[in-house]
Amino acid sequence: MTAAGPLALFLDMQAVERGAGRNTLDAYRRDISDFAAFLDSRGGRLAEADTNAIRAFLAELSTRGLKTTTVARRLSAIRQFYRFLFAEGHRADDPAAVLEGPKRGRPLPKVLSVDDVTRLIETAHRRAAEASADPEAAKGEALRRLRMAVVVELLYATGLRISELVGLPASAARARGDTILVTGKGRKERLVPLSEPAKAAMASFLAARKAAGLEASRWLFPSGAESGHVTRQQAARDLKDLAVAAGLDPTALSPHVLRHAFASHLLAHGADLRVVQTLLGHADVSTTQIYTHVLDERLKGMVRDLHPLADE
Repeated sequence: MTAAGPLALFLDMQAVERGAGRNTLDAYRRDISDFAAFLDSRGGRLAEADTNAIRAFLAELSTRGLKTTTVARRLSAIRQFYRFLFAEGHRADDPAAVLEGPKRGRPLPKVLSVDDVTRLIETAHRRAAEASADPEAAKGEALRRLRMAVVVELLYATGLRISELVGLPASAARARGDTILVTGKGRKERLVPLSEPAKAAMASFLAARKAAGLEASRWLFPSGAESGHVTRQQAARDLKDLAVAAGLDPTALSPHVLRHAFASHLLAHGADLRVVQTLLGHADVSTTQIYTHVLDERLKGMVRDLHPLADE
């Protein structure tokens, strides 16, 4: 084992070979460091832990009252960590290979109705127009509201992850075609179609950016944040504020809920599951299949409405 330590080696592999992003690496670091702290309290070491130590850790997680999904995620990180050590020859065995994770049902995604999404988008544009027309509005408020309108339009029009959206370059809004190039998980690129309303909203935002003296920024949504662009957290907070203004439950709305709405509404209107998989950037169609509850309802409706014996 090198002086860098087993966890550092594992994270380097995830970053270099798997293309893991900063958020993924931070999650791995937190989960495995939690296990390392548990081992340290018992006089153990991370590189030398056995199966019984991992079982004891999982038992402690349950006593903390953590959700099943959280426990499963911690175990997944530990599995990948020891699989890496075994594959690289740093251990002669894999102590996590025989462990099974906690049983967990996969919850259906929260989905907004088309009417709710329409109300959200209309409210965003109305608030942006009101702030632009108000001479007493706080400096930057009109730009912030217009930014929110663009964010909502894009989330629903493209199904982008919020991390993909806030990291869009300004050149995405200057593209003349009907698609934008998006860099997703694992640094994989995909082309995503743009609707006309989304293109128009981006064009208006570019003009407003220029008027505010932000034309030089390389990001579509610039800010004073360390990353140079609006953060995921800020976008999520602004979206909840918008939900309140639109008369929707802010606890039931997030950027990911709009991504769910994009996928579910496409499927409900006849889109192929494989097409939706490509648009969402899912590596495996099994991930996209969580939306098949929409297809199930559509098929039930078709049988009810079209089958000749349905009324008998």
